[in-house]
Amino acid sequence: MESKKSSLASSTPNISPSAQDEDIIVASKPQAGTTWLKVLVFTIVNRHFYTLSNTPLNSANPHQLISHFELFSTHLPYSMLADSIKRSNCRIVYITRNPFDIVVSLWHFMRGVYNLPDWSLEDCFEMFCRGEESYGPFWDHALGYWNMSVEKPSNILFMRYEELKEDQVAQTKRLAEFLGFPFSMEEEKTGVVNQIIDFCSFNNLKDLEVNKTGKIPRSIIPSNKLFFRSGEVGDYINHISPAAVERLSNVLKEKLSGSSLAFN
Repeated sequence: MESKKSSLASSTPNISPSAQDEDIIVASKPQAGTTWLKVLVFTIVNRHFYTLSNTPLNSANPHQLISHFELFSTHLPYSMLADSIKRSNCRIVYITRNPFDIVVSLWHFMRGVYNLPDWSLEDCFEMFCRGEESYGPFWDHALGYWNMSVEKPSNILFMRYEELKEDQVAQTKRLAEFLGFPFSMEEEKTGVVNQIIDFCSFNNLKDLEVNKTGKIPRSIIPSNKLFFRSGEVGDYINHISPAAVERLSNVLKEKLSGSSLAFN
């Protein structure tokens, strides 16, 4: 199978080159499953060129490869994407996650990146509830991609981290089909899908030396290990009080009112 050409695009709309119909874009809010999705997309698209033993993922962090191997990733909301992307037939894969888990993951990540030992989870939670975060409020970000996935399902795939964790085989096959790189019957029979899932698992990626001790060149992130903290669904119950959960639940109910998007 020939590789699909995917032009490299900048995250700054007014200087990005024109999007091509063959482009693949990975979109998300920070800490919503971005790393896992990047690994899956890279591995699926390049599986005929790299075995799991010689894939560049063994020696480079996923965030390095997406930008250098002709895949485009962004945290920008849909409204801020370049017009050429919106007009094209490129494929956009969006992943989101339970916002309560995002808050906890974001708190840990930001404290590690900016060395903020005194920044409390309560402060991070309040910021999140007010929608004062990078790339805009969580609900606006998710709604933008959700609405477009309903309008243009052949161009935008909306994925949930929890569903990917719950049924990895079905969701990985769904992702491959959407990307235009479906698994053949022979690949399914010989266990290729499960091999990819095992390789892309949180524990395997976390144990790779590059992700234990490495660092992305010229990045503000001090260590790759910050991308791999827990990966568990529902970890927020160990950090956020029931009262705080109720508060954010009410905010989400209000902000998502009238839409078909909901979070459990």
